[in-house]
Amino acid sequence: MTHSSPSPLPPETTAPPYLLIGLGNPGRVYARNRHNVGFMVIDALARQLNLGTPRLQMKALIQNGYLNGHRVILAKPQTYMNLSGEAVGSLVRYYKIPLAHLLVIHDDLDLPFGVIRLRPGGGAGGHKGLISIIERLGTQAFPRLRFGIGRPPGRMDPADYVLQDFSESDQPALDLLIDRAVQAIRVFVTEGLDTAMNRFNGMSLDS
Repeated sequence: MTHSSPSPLPPETTAPPYLLIGLGNPGRVYARNRHNVGFMVIDALARQLNLGTPRLQMKALIQNGYLNGHRVILAKPQTYMNLSGEAVGSLVRYYKIPLAHLLVIHDDLDLPFGVIRLRPGGGAGGHKGLISIIERLGTQAFPRLRFGIGRPPGRMDPADYVLQDFSESDQPALDLLIDRAVQAIRVFVTEGLDTAMNRFNGMSLDS
């Protein structure tokens, strides 16, 4: 009589988790700001995955769950934008996250409203949250999802523009774009960055 050896665990259960970071500023006053689209996307994904109440860990609100068998950690740094790297660096080290499993979702002035774009790395483009993360990680080589918010009108200071709420007229398009960003994150986790880039980077608001 032979004894079969136990079946190995499926790769998803032994693989390191995915750390999905949405950038923003904590507090109700900032909740609908353009600068907070990262938080909005993370909240939408958490709702879809039916995750529980966030808990504070390492200066971030985090939620744990599974996305198609892949373990995911959703995080919203609570340090204010320009110190986001404190939370991100600590979480990456604590959970031993390979940089290929890190995705940072943030607003981007250099993309028009209506466009999201994934990229494998690159500079901060003046974004203070990204500057902080790059400093803490010591590298620019981590994936990010850029959520276009467009340039400020006229001579408005970009710092003032990003801290303005989206307008009521923006709301239908904003809802669509947040949903599209969530779809892109799902593809990133389940099929990889290249597939997500190929599928979502060419899209416009009406595509």
